Amino acid sequence: MAGLRLGPLLRYTDGSSATVWVETSRPCAAEVRCADGAGGSAPTFQIAGHHYALIPVTGLTAGTTTTYEVLLDGTRVWPLPGSPFPPSAIHAPGPQDGLRVAFGSCRWAAPPAGGHDPVGPDALDALATRLAADPEGERPDVLLLLGDQVYADETSDRTERWLAARRDLNEPPGNGVADYEEYTHLYYESWLDPRIRWLLSTVPSFMIFDDHDVIDDWNTSAAWLTDMRATDWWQERLLSGLMSYWVHQHLGNLSLEELAADPVYEGVREVPDGTDVLRAFAARADEDAATARWSYRRDFGRVRILMVDSRAARVLAEDSRAMLDPGEEAWLREQVRDTPAAYDHLLIGTSLPWLLPHLVHDAEGWNAALCRGERGERWARFGEKVRRAADLEHWSAFPESFAGLAELIAEAGSGPDAPATVCVLSGDVHHAYVAEPSWPGPGPDARVVQLVCSPVHNSVPLSIRMGFRIGWTAVARTIGRSLALHGRLPRPPVTWRKTGGPWFGNQLMTLTLRGRSARLRLEQAKARQGTGPRLTTLQDSELAP
Repeated sequence: MAGLRLGPLLRYTDGSSATVWVETSRPCAAEVRCADGAGGSAPTFQIAGHHYALIPVTGLTAGTTTTYEVLLDGTRVWPLPGSPFPPSAIHAPGPQDGLRVAFGSCRWAAPPAGGHDPVGPDALDALATRLAADPEGERPDVLLLLGDQVYADETSDRTERWLAARRDLNEPPGNGVADYEEYTHLYYESWLDPRIRWLLSTVPSFMIFDDHDVIDDWNTSAAWLTDMRATDWWQERLLSGLMSYWVHQHLGNLSLEELAADPVYEGVREVPDGTDVLRAFAARADEDAATARWSYRRDFGRVRILMVDSRAARVLAEDSRAMLDPGEEAWLREQVRDTPAAYDHLLIGTSLPWLLPHLVHDAEGWNAALCRGERGERWARFGEKVRRAADLEHWSAFPESFAGLAELIAEAGSGPDAPATVCVLSGDVHHAYVAEPSWPGPGPDARVVQLVCSPVHNSVPLSIRMGFRIGWTAVARTIGRSLALHGRLPRPPVTWRKTGGPWFGNQLMTLTLRGRSARLRLEQAKARQGTGPRLTTLQDSELAP
């Protein structure tokens, strides 16, 4: 009899349909049955000895909520017997519904039950605790996970022991994962936590990768990539990372129409074992990033969400560095410009912050200038060493891309059809803050904000905390301008100021969007004896009235 190994995860949702992702123990027919009669089924497909299904759920009624169960070959496997959690449910958003968008990034795997948590309580765990205690209370309509859903290069002690039973950890890649099977172990460790498993079964999630989903500072520079490709383990790590991301995260981001048009999805389901089909796709994506698009768009009523790949789509040549390759940049502009009067709020999700503390911004621009040879070959070699050591690879390390995004945001936020808000949602930097840009002249009509929320479950050293605090000060800005002058950098096309934070801890932000109004809440996870972690509000403010 087939069993449920992982999931269910509620993924894509709209007013009439949804998808539910599962991993099973063997080939079978997977089915979702909803209490209101909606449902769907799909056969499993096989990748590297694992069996998965993405179940299309149709017949949903907009504006309603229905509970559901999962069956494998006709036998109910979800909810789990004796589950302490409320029934999993699908909410089909209605056209007039408001939208609550919770977001964050950087979630290190939960520790064993009852074990000491070295990085503090998990914000997603705390969210699940609150929702389970009050099933009829306020809940997110969408959960955006902005990168580092798994850590391929920073494994837990428990995973290290499991890896050591498979291979010699004294050989590269050491205690980082090496292949597809080891990636699946990371997802089990992360998504089988009982609270997290239930949360992901009942709150729709959309995801995008960041570096740790593959390796720290993935695609920092052309020189970095050359060095990685010279190793005998990198190719397998990268291909396995892309393959496992496609299975566990990317598929669920797609609508039913997009799935039907996806040749890779069709290919893996047409054969008894889709491993070679998926591996060939990952190899093409590695050779030419333009052959794969990981970015995507979701419209919820009058809210448009654009999730942008700011890792795999980079151009790394020093004379033409760009955060997005030409095709990806054109796609982003097209999505922003498509029927602008159709949205009141534009959310641009990019794992890496667009607006950073001023010292960090100028340091990254200065470093980029050195690396492209602005001060000669010796400075260029020095710049590459600094870039890797200090992780200088955010939007500000790609100055033309930084300016291009500023231009696009100003365009999107201006004119008679301008939305009420344009929000750039980011993570990565293991703290939270709010920053607001200003343009020369009248500027956009919309309120534009950079919202950074990280980590969901991780930590940041004291030295880094102090650096980020100092980075916003007037003294730091003066030092930054000195670096910019040395790098012969023009002034950026926008100025900006921090209007909230920095906040440190495991946390989530939530945007509540109703009509043209927008409200922001930041909550931090706090430990609580006996009943699990809880979320405490640190900031609650109005972005648009």
